[in-house]
Amino acid sequence: MKAVVYTKYGAPDVLQIKEVAKPTPKDNEVLIKIHATTVTSGDWRVRSLQMPVGFGLMARPIFGLFRPRQPILGTELAGVIEAVGKDVQKFKIGDPVFAFSGAAMGCYAEYKCMPAEGAVLPKPSNLTDEEAAALSFGGTTALDFLKRANIQKGETVLVNGASGGVGTAVVQLAKYFGADVTGVCSTANLELVRSLGADHVIDYTKADFTKNEKTYDIIIDVVGTAPFSRSKDSLNAGGRLLLILSGLPGLLLAPWVSMTHNKTVIAGPAAERVEDLRFLATLAESGEFKPVIDRCYPLEQIVEAHRYVDTGRKRGNVIITWS
Repeated sequence: MKAVVYTKYGAPDVLQIKEVAKPTPKDNEVLIKIHATTVTSGDWRVRSLQMPVGFGLMARPIFGLFRPRQPILGTELAGVIEAVGKDVQKFKIGDPVFAFSGAAMGCYAEYKCMPAEGAVLPKPSNLTDEEAAALSFGGTTALDFLKRANIQKGETVLVNGASGGVGTAVVQLAKYFGADVTGVCSTANLELVRSLGADHVIDYTKADFTKNEKTYDIIIDVVGTAPFSRSKDSLNAGGRLLLILSGLPGLLLAPWVSMTHNKTVIAGPAAERVEDLRFLATLAESGEFKPVIDRCYPLEQIVEAHRYVDTGRKRGNVIITWS
């Protein structure tokens, strides 16, 4: 089968399309023929090893000291069941599914095996393969942080970086939970963020949300430009700052802030839970959540897709199609 492989860290050109062995499902696994996958900010960071401040030295032991331990990137997919292990009752051949491999990666391939009882679910019938492939990474990240913040109906929420893959998910989910949402983005993305349900938008090229004298119950920093030192005066008493993207200093500061202020900083990696995927699929089926698609690239243009994501200017999600 074809797969996108990289054997060294670096720019998008390290990615190569190669023939590799097609996997065979174990007794409790399904083999998925992949129709679509995504290029996320996580893929960019693991490929390039450009990590938030303080995490650079930790990255190589995790992902591979001298070369990538997992040579196939990609954390989410949509496709159909190609084969099932003998103990699998949940799926049958031909079932359309979406799946989230998360930190295990491996979705830049024609086929992937995954545990049938793991993060593999029926594809929402009203989503395309491209949309379903983009359901997991941004959605689970957004949902995990909003749960950790214990978001409540009627609270005021500001999303700093509201137009990317995670940001567009945060806006939609915060609205679903009944919040009054303000999205911060560039001029070009104001209408997109409004269309997702944001009650207010701020163009960061023209205004600084920390200087408008407005305060919020929750501030969500998706892009790493609103640390506590900058955001604290924009938080209400009892407010929560969610650092979805943060360097090591922000992570280490979080417990101290919670002990010394009447505000809380929530940071650290998002959890990967099957129940969160199931919740997102239910919202997608009802039309209350829909992944935003920026661009679709065929497999042969995987390097160009990564180059585009490297710019940091994508709107929503970037898709790679295999069929």
